[in-house]
Amino acid sequence: MPINPAPRAYQIVLESVEADLRNGKLSLGDQLPGERALAEQHGISRASVRDAIRILDVMGIIRTSTGSGPNSGAVIISNPASGISQALRLHVAAKGINVREIVEARVLLETWAAQMNPRDPIYAQQVIDRTAVLIMRMDDPQLSRDAFHRIDAEFHVLLASMAGNSVVEAMMESLRHSISDYVADSIPSDEAWQPVVKVLRRQHKAIHHAFATNQRERAAQLLEEHISWFYAQTR
Repeated sequence: MPINPAPRAYQIVLESVEADLRNGKLSLGDQLPGERALAEQHGISRASVRDAIRILDVMGIIRTSTGSGPNSGAVIISNPASGISQALRLHVAAKGINVREIVEARVLLETWAAQMNPRDPIYAQQVIDRTAVLIMRMDDPQLSRDAFHRIDAEFHVLLASMAGNSVVEAMMESLRHSISDYVADSIPSDEAWQPVVKVLRRQHKAIHHAFATNQRERAAQLLEEHISWFYAQTR
């Protein structure tokens, strides 16, 4: 009969934090007890507590800072995209997940989000206005490739956020970040980039127009074509 291995010491802290979040003992903005208090509470070493704190930080569950006061130490936050993105980047680097699969997941999420009626019409209009500004910024001929990619990422994440699903929004941000280095390195030179960026600008404007005029199915179609086309240029 197989014997389950004993949990690592830091897992005790992770499970305790999860339980306290579930039952309401901890909530957003609360501070975790200090290292010494957590070590004594769980009967583990302070080194194990530090391991748990580092893991929670990477996962986007806490923010750590030095000093004193309500914003110091380990404070509970919720930044799911951070942890998911870190994990995906490592798996892409390790070849456990390939870029094609990331692109396919993006198509699924973005086209689904595009076809959903916005849950908050006021927020949706704010997104339309904000993405219009981003398009103008992407039209700047002096814009660097890195800056273009950052603005491009914000454009896509904002449009996906109109569906009002926080999981989809977090996944979108994570998927974009997980292949950001690959995308940045995929076009070998500024000369090769120029014809690509001209098409991207035209595609972004068409996508934005479809959203702004509430052509949801058209927006989804344009997004799929746009994502697939750019992936084809980077292979």
